[in-house]
Amino acid sequence: MQQQTVVTAPYGAWPSPVDAALVASHDGHPEYVGTVGEEVWWTAPRPGEGGRRALIRRRTDGAEVPVLAPPWNVRSKVMGYGGMPWAAVDRVRSGPLVVFVHFADQRLYIHEPDAPGGGAPRPLTPLSAVGEGLRWADPVLHPERGEVWCVLEEFTGPGPTDVRRVIAAVPLDGSAAGDRAAVRELTDDRHRFVTGPRLSPDGRRAAWIVWDHPRMPWDGTEVMLADVAEDGSFGGVRAVLGGPEESVAQIEWAEDGALLVATDRTGWWNLHRLEPHVLEPHRPEPPAEAAGGREGALGGRSVELCPREEEFAGPLWKLGHRWFAPLAGGLIAVLHGRGAPVLGVLDPRTGELADVPGPWTEWEPALAVNGTRVAGVAASPYSGHEVVELDVCTGRSRVIGSAHADAVDPAYYPRPLARTFTGPDGREIHAQLYPPNHPGHTAPDGELPPYVIWAHGGPTGRAPLVLDLEIAYFTSRGIGVAEVNYGGSTGYGRAYRERLRERWGVVDVEDCAAVAGALADEGIADRARLAIRGGSAGGWTAAASLTATDLYACATVSYPILDLVSWAAGGTHDFESRYTESLVGPFAEVADRYRERSPLHRADRVGSPFVLLQGLDDTICPPEQCERFLEAVSGRGVPHAYLTFEGEGHGFRRADTMIRALEAELSLYIQTFGLIRSDVPTLELLKSAVPNSTGGAS
Repeated sequence: MQQQTVVTAPYGAWPSPVDAALVASHDGHPEYVGTVGEEVWWTAPRPGEGGRRALIRRRTDGAEVPVLAPPWNVRSKVMGYGGMPWAAVDRVRSGPLVVFVHFADQRLYIHEPDAPGGGAPRPLTPLSAVGEGLRWADPVLHPERGEVWCVLEEFTGPGPTDVRRVIAAVPLDGSAAGDRAAVRELTDDRHRFVTGPRLSPDGRRAAWIVWDHPRMPWDGTEVMLADVAEDGSFGGVRAVLGGPEESVAQIEWAEDGALLVATDRTGWWNLHRLEPHVLEPHRPEPPAEAAGGREGALGGRSVELCPREEEFAGPLWKLGHRWFAPLAGGLIAVLHGRGAPVLGVLDPRTGELADVPGPWTEWEPALAVNGTRVAGVAASPYSGHEVVELDVCTGRSRVIGSAHADAVDPAYYPRPLARTFTGPDGREIHAQLYPPNHPGHTAPDGELPPYVIWAHGGPTGRAPLVLDLEIAYFTSRGIGVAEVNYGGSTGYGRAYRERLRERWGVVDVEDCAAVAGALADEGIADRARLAIRGGSAGGWTAAASLTATDLYACATVSYPILDLVSWAAGGTHDFESRYTESLVGPFAEVADRYRERSPLHRADRVGSPFVLLQGLDDTICPPEQCERFLEAVSGRGVPHAYLTFEGEGHGFRRADTMIRALEAELSLYIQTFGLIRSDVPTLELLKSAVPNSTGGAS
């Protein structure tokens, strides 16, 4: 076998087969897994079909087939980020019955994919002309009642916070399609946010999670319990666990009628169990010693099943996230870990936890079970997200859907390194490094590579350590990437998460700068060729970094938050409208802090080139913030570009958008870092600031 000749060329000048079109075609991953009889179903991205989400079923013969043809788009808008958008049951003889949310109008539809002659889905819910209409998520089918129970988000006025949320029952006969009054509300709207109901095995009780402004679900939630009457109505509604400083992220029923909860009352999201007698109304309280558990804010006693300084859950950004799932026989499939979650099987009687063997190092909160089989979505640094199934009885795991296939020679993939850096005050900062990597190219002796610091969104979230062709796009060209899980990130316990409390725009900026500076100090990165990029809250961190330090030569800022003042004054959607009270502080008390930290009000400090990328249909971070920021830097001679995209919301989903955005970002680095290449269109960097909403650079 002939050995490949290694060519010496400057960092950033290496040729690569990982082009922007390839990256776009592999963007996104399977989500919202469920079991329908013996089949496993999930939603899958279709960037080349206008960014729709397809509903896929894996038949028992192994075939993967779509449940719905284009243009059906199975995706909910509830809370802005959506949630579980479908539910289905197997009726054995007549085939599956599925209810789903269609993204275009947010109505619930019913469909029988195996019915003779097919037939189009039929609407179950009406349209509404008020505000942004009616939205639905986290459905649970009850065909024996002739209903589907789910979260209803109803706009009551034109403003983004004119909204109420309840658990509602929608008849399956279509009688509510034109009549809002036919929708039966199971709860009142005393709580601002609710999750879908979880029905006990005997059908006598329903449980769900609630929280209220200004809390976010990772700050504090409560578990509500109701008795279910024969007519399906809820009575005796009561809170059984949780409180302002306790985050319950998920609840599920055990076979024996106990309630399993993932709560961070110990400082980590661990699994607890509420015994059936504890759930009885008007029960006498046993002594704490006899309960064998801990006292919560609501007095709910729970037994901790596997005490560990690890996370068994995460932030509830989307309704229907599932980090654990009870299996037949009493075992529990769990995701757990510090940083990256992996799949394990927990015996709640002994506390023993056995991890699932296999190449997967990161699992999504999308577990589904059928008997002793569990399905989920998993990936690794060298493989993309796949649908994986585990048989607990045999211990065998296998890929059953969206199987990874190398789009290019894996030699072009990055070789990541997990690192822990030291930040201000000696605090730990977790990060992932992706050094430049190319099988046929190396840099001249003594040259240091450019590096781009990636700040993840959220900010209550984290960057997963998985194969990402967007990262490979840069590393295979000779540009390093460092993803920073700055203070405030999830996966490392509540204390790490709360480092950002009232310090957003400080801790995140400092931690990213500490990693960038350390890379330069260690001789890993070229100090003169450092950049920062991020989207949403990561866009905030990137923009704030330009106003706080001269460390970065340039920045890529996507669908960002740029003005906290307008954000706090109703400039975003309801879910995050009070988020800044924990991230920055109560606006009424620290209004000056909102202004002082906002990149918009510090635009006079921006001296490095940047590109702004913005979807014009974004209701979470509206385009007007970008336009005002451009006006603020106008006439200051800072090279920049502003690219806008029709039909895109918060985050890009269309292939043509992703291609253009990625090539624009690379062009920024080519021009700023002085790289030698001509394989992408040149992004025109201007020094004026006239917003252009036609999709071009300003």
